Order: sequence, then C-alpha cells, then structure tokens
Amino acid sequence: MPEGDVVWRSAQRLHAALAGRPLVRSDLRWPSLATVDLRGRVVDEVVSRGKHLLVRAEGLTLHSHLRMEGSWHVHATGQPWRTARASHGVRAVLANAEWTAVGHRLGMLDLVPTGEEARLVGHLGPDVLGPGWGPAAVEAVVAALLAQPQRAVGEALLDQRVLAGVGTYFMAEALFLRGLSPWSPVGAVGEEALRVLVELERRMLLAGTKDVAHGSLGHVHARSGLPCRRCGTTVRVAPIGQTPQARSAFYCPHCQPGPTPTDDGAPQAPLGACREVSREIRRR
Repeated sequence: MPEGDVVWRSAQRLHAALAGRPLVRSDLRWPSLATVDLRGRVVDEVVSRGKHLLVRAEGLTLHSHLRMEGSWHVHATGQPWRTARASHGVRAVLANAEWTAVGHRLGMLDLVPTGEEARLVGHLGPDVLGPGWGPAAVEAVVAALLAQPQRAVGEALLDQRVLAGVGTYFMAEALFLRGLSPWSPVGAVGEEALRVLVELERRMLLAGTKDVAHGSLGHVHARSGLPCRRCGTTVRVAPIGQTPQARSAFYCPHCQPGPTPTDDGAPQAPLGACREVSREIRRR
C-alpha cells in the first residue's frame, strides 16, 4: 500500500497540474458518483492527509484513497499516457486545457462539501507530513500510543488514528533502526523512546517525499529469508495486528530482540520471490 510520502508526492503533482484552472472534463467512474459533473469548477488546491488525497474545487472535495493498488497519473491533455495501464482500471479523470489527471484502481472515491471533510478524514491522528506538525503533534501521538500500553508498538504505529501516513515499510524500518521488536508492548518502550521513534518516522517520511527509493535501501522490509544487512541474521516476517487489519512486520531477530508471538519459525522466502526460490528455501 502506498504510504504517506507517496500520497504527498501525488498531491504535489496533482496540485501543480490542476490548481487554479477550470475543469473541462470530469469523468468519475464510481457507482455513487457516476452522474456527478465537475466541469467548469476551478480546482482550488490538492492536498494530502495521511494516506488520503483531497481535491478541493469551489466548495466541493473529491476524496480518494489509493489502498493497495491505486495511483494518480498526470499527462498533457490530448496526449496518450506514457505507460500502458488497463482502461478498465480507470476510476476518475479530471482535466483542464493543459493537463489531465487519471485515477487508476483507486480504493475509495467520495465527493463531499469541503466543510464536511471531517466525515472522511476527521478520525485521523496527526499527519506526519502535515503543515501542522510540531512539538504538540509529537506529544499528541506519544499520548495516544501510551493510552494503550499493552499494544504492540508496530501495530500502534500502523493505526492511522494514532499517526497518519505511516505504513508497513516505515514502521518496519524505523523499528529496526531503533532496535525494537514490532511486538514490544508500547508501555515497555517508554515515553522518551517513543518520542524519538515518532520523530524518526517523520524524518524518514520527509526523505521519502524527495523520491528516495524504498526497496533498495531498506534494512528489513520485504527481505524475509535474506541476511540482515547489519548482522547477517536471516530477516523474518510475521503478521501483526488483529484480523482483518493484520499486516506484515519484517524484522531481524538479532538486531531487534524481543517478543515475536506470531512467528512460527518456518523457513521464509523474500517478499515477491519466484516459486523456484521459495521451494529452494523450504528445502533448506
């Protein structure tokens, strides 16, 4: 799932292409919005809120969430997409005379009065990349974390009601850098260590807004079955959180000592490994 930095970059691209210009095309391919026509409205701004995108246009807000596979793409109006994507995956098209924005495989699409955006994003905690981030936001996140001291710290970091914008990649990588097991109880981590952890999440996502590649630089995320880049111990992965919200937590057992209650110890292949590699690892 795209994380806060990816959504932030998408908002920046959409804002540059759409803001201040009237829409000449509006095609919302979503059952509840099929008859909506936004043509003629001037887009005021496009902003991100955690993993949510908000396109504001003269009193209305088009809200989208990318979920697992969604994306927004911008190209010159009248020109074809530079990369091939299935047309049946298109969920929204917004265009002005210069630029066209296409929402592909979006997970959510809603239209509400701008004054009622809280119906869709009001439940979110402080946005780690939001303009209002500061000491007060850090303290609010730490307080929310400590409110459930027995909760696994990795699960708590993924809770968008606590901290908006962090996903499995930044959760796993920040906990690795801090030497914490994802299943460590929040209360055992300690208030000051949580404060440092939250600030680290902020710095990492800020680096992500500069389009830093995730996969090639990560220490543990998606590296199950491969040696830890720090100590050589085999990196592992296990579910964290409660079904159906359970997610994957990658970790190094040596660099991140602590509880691992959902790991059965079975051999594991790297995320996305081909079948041949997976079979070879299982034979070891």
